[in-house]
Amino acid sequence: MTSEPNRRKFLGTAAGAAALTIVPRHVLGGPGYVPPSDKITLAYIGVGTQGLREITPLLNAPEIQIVAVCDPNKDAVGYRDWSQSGLLKQIRTTLGKSDWWAGGEGVIPGGRDAAQDIVNTFYAGQRASDGFKGCAAYADYRELLDKEKDLNAVKIMTPDHLHGVIIMAAMKQGKHVIVHKPIANRLHEAHAVIDAARAGKVATYFMPWDANGSMEPVMAWIREGAIGTLREVHNWTNRPVWPQWPTLPAETVPVPKGFDWDLWLGPEAVRPYHPNYTHMVFRGWYDFGGGSMADMGHYSLWTVFNALELEGPISVEPMLSHACTLTDNVSTTVRNDFSFPTAGMVRFRYPARGQRPPVDLIWYEGGMRPPTPEELDEDRRELPAEGMMFVGDKGKILAGFHVDTPRLIPERKMQGRTAPPPRKSGEPGSLSGGLRQWIEACRGGAQSPGNFGNAWPISEAVNLYAVALRTGKRLLYDSETRRITNVAEANRYLAREYRKGFEL
Repeated sequence: MTSEPNRRKFLGTAAGAAALTIVPRHVLGGPGYVPPSDKITLAYIGVGTQGLREITPLLNAPEIQIVAVCDPNKDAVGYRDWSQSGLLKQIRTTLGKSDWWAGGEGVIPGGRDAAQDIVNTFYAGQRASDGFKGCAAYADYRELLDKEKDLNAVKIMTPDHLHGVIIMAAMKQGKHVIVHKPIANRLHEAHAVIDAARAGKVATYFMPWDANGSMEPVMAWIREGAIGTLREVHNWTNRPVWPQWPTLPAETVPVPKGFDWDLWLGPEAVRPYHPNYTHMVFRGWYDFGGGSMADMGHYSLWTVFNALELEGPISVEPMLSHACTLTDNVSTTVRNDFSFPTAGMVRFRYPARGQRPPVDLIWYEGGMRPPTPEELDEDRRELPAEGMMFVGDKGKILAGFHVDTPRLIPERKMQGRTAPPPRKSGEPGSLSGGLRQWIEACRGGAQSPGNFGNAWPISEAVNLYAVALRTGKRLLYDSETRRITNVAEANRYLAREYRKGFEL
């Protein structure tokens, strides 16, 4: 070959993938070696704490080369995390540098300077022979997509409100895409993204897929009639585990140096900066996050939606906590349509489909969970803090949150039956099965089962959940038109108005 081919075109065809295997890899550089021309060049968009936490497996993957990082925030200032020093220790272990420091405040890492340094430091030791020239850094994903001409793929780890617009921008340029949950935090935006992914020719991967457990044991028991006719599915979480404020920020706070607030807002309406909108706590705001169901329900329910063919609920009914205040010494309920409640439950009613009868799915959060079933009273046990339960007219199946370790209750119903083994988790720092499948899809193979095209039913549910909580009303939903038929004003929450320059 007289010149290096365009990687994106080359990796986008099965023929290209086959051609790469003509020369044995051990000849090129030993077992497991992947030559630079065979690597998937990837831009990492969104490098806050969760972004940095998940960068390690990609750094270790010989098939992938991170060539650029992107984030509106430059410095490691103002980040929050699930522990004070856990992420810092993880990065130091990955780099083999016990004194690595992110700059800024230095305790909780984040920002594009830290991400760029992590990539450059890691590759300097691992890929010097590949002619690695360094990782670029950008504040604006649009500039990145414009300037990185030989880019194959992007991984998106931004706050939820940016997912859809960045996915669309990347797919329109023929880039393969990985994204964290949700696909979008507006129903119409999620539908547009999924439609475009189905029609396009890029490989997509929606990260929650690998966390979902198997529904096979549950479905086998349902089919054999062990619980009679399935009526309800209950799923409960201990989320939120972040603050969700019942009032909007009132004080004026200066924008930190190196933080482009306008880019962080992206498609959302302009408002004054406040740190309580950003980083880890964005999840609790309707404009920026998706709430506890978007945060955790993708991990538990995607496999349930697929197995039971749950799509197009006819109604969505919220039950939620509220906040009160004193106004002129009079108790007043706070009107809140900007942040998710502290606790709540949402009931989805799904109509019969094929041989499956109507099913209700009930989601619980903030410490809410179903009443203890009488079957557990017999076993003298209680419901766990997080879990899942399938209720039939003749019995129940209790499982872990991810549909793991399912069992018929009470325990006497498991006599003579074999319980499925506990689900296995991957090795720390290793690529998941879904990411491996995505890599093969980038090279012309079949799409991963975790591709965007399979994610509409769960995306539909998590976005309707948010609208139901936001309005506080039972919603009747027409799945054909994707409209709410009984509360007209609720339809405005199914979409967003895009600021100029950030259109879908």
